[in-house]
Amino acid sequence: MARRVVVALLGPVHWSPPGVDLAEWRAALAEDVIDLLATLNEVEIAVAVTPADRALADALVWPGTAVYEVAEPTPNAVFAALEGYDQAAVLVSDVPDLPALTVGKLLRPLTTRPVAVAPVEGGGPGLLGVAVRLPAPDWLPTLELDTATPAEARANAPRPGDVAVTAGWRRLRGPADLATLDPAFEGWDATRALLSGSGHPA
Repeated sequence: MARRVVVALLGPVHWSPPGVDLAEWRAALAEDVIDLLATLNEVEIAVAVTPADRALADALVWPGTAVYEVAEPTPNAVFAALEGYDQAAVLVSDVPDLPALTVGKLLRPLTTRPVAVAPVEGGGPGLLGVAVRLPAPDWLPTLELDTATPAEARANAPRPGDVAVTAGWRRLRGPADLATLDPAFEGWDATRALLSGSGHPA
C-alpha cells in the first residue's frame, strides 16, 4: 500500500468576521482542520508552516504529529520537504467543516494521475488542495493556494489529463462564505465556539 500523508498548510488568513480577532479566528480554523485530518484512515497527517508560525502549529497539533517548516506557504515547498512518502496532499486551513470524503476524493486519482487539484466550490479564486505522487513532477508550477486555478496547475503538464480536478468545497474567506456554514454538520467545534462567543450565528 502506498504511504500517504495529508498536510494542513497553515497559510495566511486575510479576513475574520466582525468582532472576531484575526489571530484567534485563524487558530480556530486551523484547529478544526487539524482535528478533521486526525479522523482520516490509511493516511498519516502533518502540519506545515513558515518559521514565523511555528508556535501556532505547536499549540494546535496532536502529540506525535509532524510539523514541517517551509520557506514559503505553498504546496510545492511542502512536497519538497517530505521524505519517505509515495503520495501527499496539501490542504488549506480555512475549511473547518470540510467533509473527510472530499480529502479522499483528492487522493484517489493518484493511482493513475501524477497530480490532482480540488478547486474552490462556486468557481472562486484559489484551490482547496493539491495532491501529488512524490516526488512532485518538475512541470508543476509553484501554486499559491489563494489564487491558483486548475488551469494554472496543468499549464505545463505533458497532457491536460495528467492533472485531475476533484470535488471542491468553499473556503471561509468572507461574509458570504460564513453564511454557508451548516450548524447541523458535525465538527468545526473551535470555529463554532468562537462564532457563538462573538454573537454570530453558529
